[in-house]
Amino acid sequence: MNTEKTQTDLSEQDFVALLVKHEPALRAFARALLAEWDLVDEALQEASVTIWQKREQLRNSDGFLPWARAIVRFKCMRQLEKLRSRRPAFSEELLDALAERGEEQAADLITARGKALHLCLNQFSAEHRELLLAPHTDACSVKGLAKQRNKSANALYKLLGRLRLQLSDCIGRRMTVETS
Repeated sequence: MNTEKTQTDLSEQDFVALLVKHEPALRAFARALLAEWDLVDEALQEASVTIWQKREQLRNSDGFLPWARAIVRFKCMRQLEKLRSRRPAFSEELLDALAERGEEQAADLITARGKALHLCLNQFSAEHRELLLAPHTDACSVKGLAKQRNKSANALYKLLGRLRLQLSDCIGRRMTVETS
């Protein structure tokens, strides 16, 4: 029998990056199971601690989301158990059905938003795309871009605000069409 502890191929930094990257999907999944935002927050906080404590179980990044979703589901069920002691709640079968449906809907929503983001970003000029993406990349900051373009940082931040509104409106329109 092999009693050797499994080592993950992921560094702590990579693991934290995965947790941050998938937090919106995990939050959407928890929200499908729990009706109250404070319960969602509590379940995610507990799940994050457990995910961190059990990080050695994960071999690579490919299995992170399903693995983390199972932990979030368990923590949501614990929150529901706490509620049951205070008031009547749904049956376990109904909760399982809601969890499965919520998982599918969360994945579909994230996929649709990603597709809409990609399509909308492609409608901007290369210069505007670079500015929109600058705060989310290590390549360059908005202040750095302002220096490169001989513009004030304030002017670039105002432009970035307008571009973000345009991007948000575009994504909203595409999501409305997608879900209609």
